[in-house]
This record gives sequence, C-alpha cells and structure tokens, in this order.
Amino acid sequence: MQRGDPDWLAHTRRGDGPPLVLLHGIGSRWQVWEPVLDEVARHRDVIALDLPGFGASPPWPEPTNPAKPPKPPKPPEPSQPPEPLAQAAPGSVEHLADRVAAFLDALGVQRPAVAGNSLGGGIALELGRRGLADPVTAFSPIGFWGPIGRRWCQLTVGGARSAAGGLRPALPRLLASRAGRVAFCGLFYGHPGHLDPDECVESAAALADAPGFAMARAAFAGWQLRRETAGALDDIPVTVAWGTRDLVLPYATQARRARAALPAARHVPLAGCGHLPFADDPKACARLLIQTY
Repeated sequence: MQRGDPDWLAHTRRGDGPPLVLLHGIGSRWQVWEPVLDEVARHRDVIALDLPGFGASPPWPEPTNPAKPPKPPKPPEPSQPPEPLAQAAPGSVEHLADRVAAFLDALGVQRPAVAGNSLGGGIALELGRRGLADPVTAFSPIGFWGPIGRRWCQLTVGGARSAAGGLRPALPRLLASRAGRVAFCGLFYGHPGHLDPDECVESAAALADAPGFAMARAAFAGWQLRRETAGALDDIPVTVAWGTRDLVLPYATQARRARAALPAARHVPLAGCGHLPFADDPKACARLLIQTY
C-alpha cells in the first residue's frame, strides 16, 4: 500500500514482534508517541499512524449527500460484532475506527493490539468493542464524560488550536523558554518545562493546520462508552491509564466513570502525568504498552 491508495494513512513502522497499533488524539500526530517508540519497538512490531485529517494523512472525502438521513442499523445477529454506538458521521469515533480498520486490513494486520490516547483511546476502545483489537490500552480516553466534561474538552482543545494559530509567528521564540512551554503546553503535560522546544513548535503547527480538526471536534462528542455497550471489551485484556494531572479529561471524575463502565479492565493512575503522559513518564507508559499481553 502506497500514498494515494484509498486506505493509506501516514505512519511509521518499526520493531519486531506482535503488532501494536498506536493512535494519537485530536489535533496530534504519530510523533506524540516518540518518547516511548524506541523502547516499545524492542518488543513489538509498532505501527504508529496519523489519523485521517491529522499529521500527514489526507482528510476523508466529503459525504456525497450530507442532507440525506442515514438508514437505521439492522439488529445484529448473535454471531456478528456489535454495531457502532452511533451513525458514523465524518470525524466521529465510529468513522475514524472504520478508517483505521480499513488501513490495517490493507496492511494485512488482523486483530492487533491497539493503544490510543484521548480521541485515539476512544477509537482503540471502539475497535476492541467490535472485536477488531486484542488487547486494548487507552490513555485518558474520551467517552467517559458527562455533559459538562464533554463541553469542557471541546472548549479546551478548541482554545489550544486557536492559540496555536494566532500565536504561530511568535511560537519559536515563546516555546524556546521554559516559562513559555509551561504557559503554552501546561494544559496537556504534567511537566511541560522538560519538553523539546522544536518538537513543541512542530506539534503546535500540526494542531493549527489539521484539516480534520473541526469535524472531529464536533463529532467525537457523540461517542460514549457505558457498561451495557462494552461489547467484546468484556472478553479481552483492557488497560485504562490516566494521568492524575490531566486537565483536559480530569482524572477524578472520568477515570471513575471508566472504572464503572469497564469493571474487568486494569485501571492505572499515572502519578503526576498530564493528558499526554508519554513525555511525562515514558518508562511507565512504555511498560504498559509492552505488558499488554
């Protein structure tokens, strides 16, 4: 599969062993996993990809007739995987899960381990729910919020994108200082002062430029995982890890809802970590990814 093929997504692939697919969050790109990639690739065949409309992956095509209402899904047969939790609107968790599944099928990768962060964590759980991933690791996943938490998440990521675009000419100078990184990146990281300045600038540009951002931000809010909709997640190993300093999807409330929805899962607090824990504690995150089997 090459760039230009309908199911192609930008990605890096490295290492040997059982396949492990890594999915980033909204506005991000596969490079968010860099702090853990080399260590995990010593144990796994790692495929870290850019979701459609983010990083270097092309956006999805516009719907041919967006005004036409979707047909209601048919009741599933007992032998079929669970139906998506909602209609697959462009940019939704269900739609992005469909695209990731098609990409992996084109690569010849069947039912791999999948890990995701934030929006990517929701996609990983959706793939596991459908029986398309085994096991699943979700870092601060979406889908365990109430109305206020959902709106807060949309506001914070939208505000970060606006700031990245509005301050873009000044970002190299701003992010060169520790104080600037704390001010600009503190929403997402527990220890933003330790970040690489150049990586911060590139990540901010990716956030500002992502063509899939607006539709994903509007659509992902419709996905929510509850105990009664867990599907095949009850039958596979699931790990939910949460930074205790997560300011985007706060640990205290949303990790509690995740424990209620997935009581059989392994729930791991990442002390002192933010919403993007990989740079905050790469050893702990790599260990969770390696020990998913």
